[in-house]
Amino acid sequence: MSAIPNKFVIGLTGNIATGKSVVRRMLEHLGAYTIDADALTHRVYAKGAPGYQQVIDKFGKWLLNKDGEVDRKKLGNLVFNDAEALRQLEDIVHPLVRQACDILIKRANQPVIVIEAIKLLEGDLRNVCNSIWVANAPESTQIERLIKKRGLNREQALERIHAQSPQSQKVTMANIVITNNGSYDDLWKQVSEAWKQIVPGAKDAPADNTIHNLKPVKPAQELTGELKVLRGKPKNASVIADLITRLSKGKRNMSVDDVMESFGEKAYMLVQIDNQIVGMAGWQVENLVTRTSDIFLEENIDVTKALQVLIEGVEKASSELQSEASLIFVFDELANQENLWKNLGYEKRTPETLGVQAWQDAAIESTSMGSGLYFKQLRQDRVLRPI
Repeated sequence: MSAIPNKFVIGLTGNIATGKSVVRRMLEHLGAYTIDADALTHRVYAKGAPGYQQVIDKFGKWLLNKDGEVDRKKLGNLVFNDAEALRQLEDIVHPLVRQACDILIKRANQPVIVIEAIKLLEGDLRNVCNSIWVANAPESTQIERLIKKRGLNREQALERIHAQSPQSQKVTMANIVITNNGSYDDLWKQVSEAWKQIVPGAKDAPADNTIHNLKPVKPAQELTGELKVLRGKPKNASVIADLITRLSKGKRNMSVDDVMESFGEKAYMLVQIDNQIVGMAGWQVENLVTRTSDIFLEENIDVTKALQVLIEGVEKASSELQSEASLIFVFDELANQENLWKNLGYEKRTPETLGVQAWQDAAIESTSMGSGLYFKQLRQDRVLRPI
């Protein structure tokens, strides 16, 4: 049993570029509440947070940027090259991350919790876990991902990989090993099967038969039936691919493989009228911040009502994931509909006006050239809030 009553806790780890976060996202699609413990570390020493002054007192004010925030790059360069400094930082950060995880776990309605942490096995978090899962990948795949996604050269990629404890050590301590060699379809099958075998009751759960027997939308037909919102699943990848390709008017030619890959980063909320999918949004909750993009709606529906149903669906799902704030990124006509967004409780903002560092970071990371940003705070009782 885990240390958390009535919760089944999966500890998820693996070395850099083995695909831990993709596995975590897939477990979220299956119904788990997931925590990225490594992302929480950045909140620990954000300005005003519990670890902020401790980090400054330990390492000095030279780490601060012009906004008074701890410069992560400076801090990273310091601890990457100094094992004692890394130990001192971990002594500050790890207890606070554990406290934050405890709060999130106890608040979660989901019976299954996933904690992703690169140093899960070295710290105290492993003691709350019922099952240890390790994402594994060949070194050649790790190198390829680091070059492609982080812009490193081969030598830099190898340096990052070899700076960590051997992946084989983690594998030998695992209850479940997920081999992530690049095939998202195969990865999804592995995760789903492991979920059924390990999670209590999952094997006997009824099949989810949503999104079936869909009828093609007739462009000239005005659609006036009841609007319903439902969450897309990886098994619905072909429906989602067709929808994005059609509603983007060919600007986004999505294949089933493209959608399966995107499920490693986001979820899809779909709007339905009479078994016809008439709109969608791609969204994710990462580090307790909701980011919504890829909003597409049929032209022959009531766009205002459809958007309301869609965004309310995203917000409801976000609340189940304890999201603190909702960021919506839109283009073209939707970007200029300030009154429409105001009626939904959103304000047009820029990243630097959001106030909370984690919210700003999410906005900067996701903002594209030409997109409008709309913001809404979803909850007041933030984890690791300023003190």
